[in-house]
Amino acid sequence: MIPITEYAGRDVAVYGLGRTGLSAAKALAAGGARVHAWDDGEAARAKAEAEGVNVSDINKRDWQKFAALVLSPGIPFRFPQPHRLVRMAEMMNVPVVGDMELFARAVQALPEKGRPKIVGITGTNGKSTTTALIGHILKEAGRDVRVGGNIGKGVLDMAALNANAIYVLELSSYQLDLVESLRCDVAVFLNISPDHLDRHGGMDGYVDAKKRIFANQRLRDAAIVGIDDPYSQAIAMGRQRPGGGRVIQISSEFGLARGVSAVDGHLYDSIGGQAIRVGDLAEAEALPGRHNHQNAAAAYAACQALGVAPGRIMAAIRSFPGLPHRMELVGEVEGVRFVNDSKATNAQAAEQALKTWPRVHWIAGGVPKAEGIQPLEPWFDRIAQAYLIGESEASFAKTLSDKASTVKCGTLEAATQAAFDAAKASGEQNPIVLLSPACASFDQFKDFEARGDAFRDIVQRLAAQVTPQKEAV
Repeated sequence: MIPITEYAGRDVAVYGLGRTGLSAAKALAAGGARVHAWDDGEAARAKAEAEGVNVSDINKRDWQKFAALVLSPGIPFRFPQPHRLVRMAEMMNVPVVGDMELFARAVQALPEKGRPKIVGITGTNGKSTTTALIGHILKEAGRDVRVGGNIGKGVLDMAALNANAIYVLELSSYQLDLVESLRCDVAVFLNISPDHLDRHGGMDGYVDAKKRIFANQRLRDAAIVGIDDPYSQAIAMGRQRPGGGRVIQISSEFGLARGVSAVDGHLYDSIGGQAIRVGDLAEAEALPGRHNHQNAAAAYAACQALGVAPGRIMAAIRSFPGLPHRMELVGEVEGVRFVNDSKATNAQAAEQALKTWPRVHWIAGGVPKAEGIQPLEPWFDRIAQAYLIGESEASFAKTLSDKASTVKCGTLEAATQAAFDAAKASGEQNPIVLLSPACASFDQFKDFEARGDAFRDIVQRLAAQVTPQKEAV
């Protein structure tokens, strides 16, 4: 835990008691603050009390006594409209902060020589994989590395601040919205496409939130920016980027005169102006597809900026085990391979999976985003058949009409069985059943992880059903 001493002896309100709120409440209490924590959900309050957090209904408190409101990132801050407690805080001139800002201030309070390195990673797609990959590379290189933020541990649950440590943090747009003081020694901006627009008042607000990752950077800091989409290109090449970090461009689409690029499956370092072939990304089995090659280029650039030698970086990229629910091979049954890409909760993420294989049996559906799957039309010819589930079943069937064969399956289990049967009968060599829903999961599952776990369980049951038959032959 990282104790937060800034509010020692003062009253602090904490609203939202999920993972982030709980860790913030504990870190503030450990630093001497009088914490008043609240959540509208009874189960969340009970869990917090069981973990020793002081639960107090802040709706009934005197807000003039609060030194700050610590807001969980899932609570609306500005859009579609500020939460009522945010409005209350602003009326009473109570600062609104998030856990990442508390962390940033704790780091800022340290003397420069006692300050740890911070690597921040953001983008619409690929954040988690890139964060985990950077952490893996640094660990393999023998560095004291702590990985967290929007992935794994909450930032304040991480080990206490240490001058020799490197904190590798996944940063969501919600977290960045609540940040003022964070300075990243290495800031990674992978890509950007429409997502969470309701929470940011539109695309401009979403881009502005993401760009906050560069704020407070100095000339010796590195700003690593993808250039494979128009928004990121403008940030990399124009004056739209705050802070003073030196830009290192990355791409999986273009060979760069200066930067890091992944071209035809090979990684090249031309940061110094001369292109040096670093390695073959086909050897990184957990990083298939062009989007993962962009993630690898970003991780390489980040670790190179931290002084890790190219050979060590490439060796660690090869040994990276991958992350669950992100194009994860969860099994092979009777020659059919099953890929769990449950993390693909929008069309842009699903596009990366559809681009990876020439032909797939595609399981899609759930709670659709505003754009649906229309942006995926250039890849519809790769769909052997689509097995549709959830709320979006009818709308996706309509979009795919006359463009790809569809089966309305309703549930994930029915879709997986139907896809397995069709893939076996297809005559294709090494057929792929791909769960890449292009949707949120909340109609049938708690979250994308629960959906991916359910898919893995279904595949395991399919494997168990065929194993006795093989043994009996």
